[in-house]
Amino acid sequence: MNDFLEILKYTIPSLIVFATAYYIILRFMKNEEDKRRFEAHQGSRKLVTPIRLQAYERITLFLERLSPETQIRNLSHPTMKAHELRNDMVNLIKAEFEHNLVQQVYMSVEAWQIVKSAQENTIKLINECAKDIKPEAPALELGKEIIERAFAMEQAPNQVALDFIKKEVSRLFNY
Repeated sequence: MNDFLEILKYTIPSLIVFATAYYIILRFMKNEEDKRRFEAHQGSRKLVTPIRLQAYERITLFLERLSPETQIRNLSHPTMKAHELRNDMVNLIKAEFEHNLVQQVYMSVEAWQIVKSAQENTIKLINECAKDIKPEAPALELGKEIIERAFAMEQAPNQVALDFIKKEVSRLFNY
């Protein structure tokens, strides 16, 4: 019995020292892993933030070009017919949208849905106005109808999307 107590006298302190060292090393390794993970996250954030801002800039430009007033000013000419203006406007919107499709990777799902909705609603507005105007009428008549209906709306589709994009970009800087 005396030998057993003698063995315990040396074993118990050794086990306590071992357990303490093990616990300290475990905590140290976890802290180091957390530190590396944080640094990696910060590094990727520094890399991704400029790319995301660029995507928002491109979408903002798309939404500005989506504006019916801008399109009518840039596309119409005196000899143009209403159906030509309608076709040119819809084709331009679709082409610009397809050109910017990849930007959705860097945007929130909600932001992309609003941009997509703005594009669809603008095409819908153009098509609805074109139904009320004879195809061979001067493009000026269609342009006037589109602008009048756009002003009658509470907010133009592209403006709703622009406002949302601005809010989302401001959130990027308020993290």
